[in-house]
Amino acid sequence: MRHRPPLWPIPVLWTLALGLWGLSRQDSVWRDEAATWQVAGRPVADIWHMLGQVDAVHGLYYLLMHGLFECFGAGTTTLRLPSVLATAVAAACVTVIGGRLAGGWAGLAGGLAFGLLPAVQFYLQEGRPYALVAAGAGISTLLLVTVLQGRGRTRHWAGYAGTVAVCGLLNWLSLLILPAHLATLLWTRARRGTRVRWAVAATLAVTAVAPLILFSRRQSDQVSWIPPLTWHMLIGPAILLALGGLGALLDRPREKRLSVAAVALPLLAVPQLCLLGLSLVRPLFLDRYVLFSMLGLALLIGTALGTAVRATRPRFPRTSLWLVPAVVAVAVAALLPQSLAKRSPASRVDDVLAIAEDVRRLKEGGDAVVFLPAARRDTALVSPGHFTGLRDIALAESPVASGTLKGEEADPARIRSAMLAQHRILLVTDASDVARPVSNERDKAKAAVLKEHFTVVADEQVRGRRVTVYERLEPAKDA
Repeated sequence: MRHRPPLWPIPVLWTLALGLWGLSRQDSVWRDEAATWQVAGRPVADIWHMLGQVDAVHGLYYLLMHGLFECFGAGTTTLRLPSVLATAVAAACVTVIGGRLAGGWAGLAGGLAFGLLPAVQFYLQEGRPYALVAAGAGISTLLLVTVLQGRGRTRHWAGYAGTVAVCGLLNWLSLLILPAHLATLLWTRARRGTRVRWAVAATLAVTAVAPLILFSRRQSDQVSWIPPLTWHMLIGPAILLALGGLGALLDRPREKRLSVAAVALPLLAVPQLCLLGLSLVRPLFLDRYVLFSMLGLALLIGTALGTAVRATRPRFPRTSLWLVPAVVAVAVAALLPQSLAKRSPASRVDDVLAIAEDVRRLKEGGDAVVFLPAARRDTALVSPGHFTGLRDIALAESPVASGTLKGEEADPARIRSAMLAQHRILLVTDASDVARPVSNERDKAKAAVLKEHFTVVADEQVRGRRVTVYERLEPAKDA
């Protein structure tokens, strides 16, 4: 019997090509990626110190990126390449799972489709941990399928527990994959021994992540900005679930049968529904937290195309060979405007690098700088050379010393006094179209002093950020 070469390298190369295409996004980095950049550049001891105060949920990812920055240097390629590689791994897992359960064409189509999904394309080039979680979800699902096919050994269960645990340490909401896998076990009427081994592996994984879950709850203010659920937020998940249900019907799902539907539909639906349920208690619904559920959608898309190939083959054998490539080509053409948009700086709310260049150009000797809100200090943290010579007059304790992302600022009275002692101040803030109303007292004091005692002499806005140069209206001695 002729041995067929594996198909998974094709989606891997395809996904790598999609990821490397426009990887730098015109040398732009937005605020979420800036958090990764500036934390990864700190010494390990300082990272640990920060995790005790803030962002513990991303601790493992920050330590990983610190190692990569140490080895390869800071830059957009080092920042984003891990996500590209992880997405390629996830695409390979889709291909293997689909091939085992529905045939080679289904696996190949699913693997190619995964990298084209709009949500995946967005996080494919993102310097955050969500693509890594998707890769882990793909590996753990492949291990579960291997076990359910009767080929599992103790090492597969150990690998399953370890992979789920690592994903949980990257983002503990990835543990929502466990109820999805449980649904697959129940759907296929897995043997009691298999269910028991899964329960042990799942318990070990949850136990490993539990300390992080409990500790990160002390830092819950980090997600306080997430809005409560509204009806319009349910439209996207509803469309995905409808598409998934249609794809599952094409697989003719039946109980006690390990099929693509039995694996993919729970993987798509259960994490989405669980996160919606959690969001009724505390707003948490963001699509990136369940990006790994797109593995299920890709598997179902692949199954639909595989079914079309099988239906076409008897009457049009040659045409059937070109069906999947043709559909992929049409999808690429249809998604091209969106793909181009996702690879442009405008796809993100801001760009911390572009405005740093304006700061370098506009600053003069003796100038001070103020950030409004304080989180916009990320521009200086990512591009410190552009801020050389500027005095950060509102800062009382640096981000590294305070173990925070943005540092600790002085009280409003001291900020006001320090600003009134300046002749020129550069204000780094959000562009007018994305700026939020000033809320805390420190920021109100900054805005009030600039409005009452300074006049604008230069103003630049670029890619969601703004730098405004102010000069005193009256002599500084009035301070």
